[in-house]
Amino acid sequence: MPAATTRIRYRVRMTARPIDEPHRAASSLELLFDLIFVVAIAAATAEFAHSIADAHALDGLLPFLQVFFAIWWAWMNFTWFASAFDTDDVAYRLLTMLQMAGALVLAAGVPVASEHGDYRGVTLGYLVMRIGLVAQWLRASIEDPERRRTARRYAAGISVLTAGWLVRLVLGQAGLLPHTIDVVVFVALAVLEIAVPSWAERPRPTNWHPHHIAERYGLFTIILLGESVLAATIGLQSALDAAKISVNLIVIAAASLVVLFALWWLYFLEPAGVGLRNRRERSYLWGYLHYGLFAALAAVGAGLEVAVEQTGHKVKASSLQTCYAVAIPTAVFLVLLWVINRVLFSEPVVRPSAVLVSAALILLLPLAAPGLGVAAVIAAIATVCVLLVSVLVAWNHKAALVREHDGLDAVAEA
Repeated sequence: MPAATTRIRYRVRMTARPIDEPHRAASSLELLFDLIFVVAIAAATAEFAHSIADAHALDGLLPFLQVFFAIWWAWMNFTWFASAFDTDDVAYRLLTMLQMAGALVLAAGVPVASEHGDYRGVTLGYLVMRIGLVAQWLRASIEDPERRRTARRYAAGISVLTAGWLVRLVLGQAGLLPHTIDVVVFVALAVLEIAVPSWAERPRPTNWHPHHIAERYGLFTIILLGESVLAATIGLQSALDAAKISVNLIVIAAASLVVLFALWWLYFLEPAGVGLRNRRERSYLWGYLHYGLFAALAAVGAGLEVAVEQTGHKVKASSLQTCYAVAIPTAVFLVLLWVINRVLFSEPVVRPSAVLVSAALILLLPLAAPGLGVAAVIAAIATVCVLLVSVLVAWNHKAALVREHDGLDAVAEA
């Protein structure tokens, strides 16, 4: 790579970057890329929130998960490619910007897809993003002979599956795919998509950087938390437009922030970069499990938006439905967080006993909503999350003291 003082990298040969490159961090282009995806995530979250408010959460869940898969998978493909081959030259930047443009098209198509099942805008945006990624892989195949077969496999697999998504769209628009068959086709294409990296990297794996990948996933988590804050703020604005400030509104707004703060704290308890460095072979499972965790985090934002909004607006969703719209994704997030950490660490900081008890309590709390109200239940969920953070932090601190004491004893004996 050129020296950091180089102002313009007009042309840099695209070869694999070292996996132990010191001080590897997200570039300004990657941060801009994430910012573009904020729009798509916000659109998907807003549409799911509308479904929850209208008491059609189950009907809106499938479109939400489908759209979120397209967003997540496009982001993840770029992230891992950039970790291995980022040259930051003119061609690389232009092709990345093309993928950003596709993300904006996808975002524009989310409302129609969620409300009417019309996936033309989403598919077109996804197609644009894939064109940019295929071009990047073809360039890597030309300029990095050692990984030529890997790069060509990526380009071929992505191209074939992109054609598959287009065929699905055409058949769907022609009315030749009943809803059930369409869902089966979507699942099949999604499974094939996530199988491409494993197949493509058999000749030779790519040189992704463990700490860079951990940072990128952490940044995406922060983006999703920010979207949840935005969703709750939108609900707050809607409630304020319809009524004066009430105790319930203040309680739910405060509890929503506490929940999000707690989820942030929990996610960053474990140093994922260290785990990825030591167990590179488990990176696929670690990365793929984040789909559920990220989707759950986005769904928490949608649920909190409805919980805040119902204090000032009459929504069709009952108090029980509203509370479960927050409780279920929160519990899913907690359980998946433990599973993800367990993939990389034999003894993760996030303990299964504490997580399972907390998740069970969170799932039981909405049953009290008809009697206690939404505000009390959301506050109780926030309390459970805070207690979980407190317990895990205390356990981690105690374990650190024990390790330090054992180390001192070993030194004294030596």
